[in-house]
Amino acid sequence: MKKFAIAAATATALTLSMANGAFAAEATQAPVMLASNQPVADAKQETSDTWITTKVKADLLTEKGIPGSDIKVETSHGVVSLSSDVKVTESQKKEAVRITQNVKGVKSVTAEALKAE
Repeated sequence: MKKFAIAAATATALTLSMANGAFAAEATQAPVMLASNQPVADAKQETSDTWITTKVKADLLTEKGIPGSDIKVETSHGVVSLSSDVKVTESQKKEAVRITQNVKGVKSVTAEALKAE
């Protein structure tokens, strides 16, 4: 239960910090409205990517035997990239990829930058 509370707090903090950055960047730029509502579509994609990143990170942090705090997660258009500066075992790498693939909205996972022993 304690791990879940920590993971939930971390996920909330990540979401809020990412959202604040997105809003700050938008506030300094004049909105450009295209006939296709492109800015709205971009905002929806950014929100989706942020949600995926947060969910993957929370799942990795709460999974026993996975060094979730050492794994960096980045998402672009539903494609999740896992990386680390610290080496993980091959089984930890496979498990991290499996966990990531099970998150709703993930189209594919790249883990070449996840250093394995």
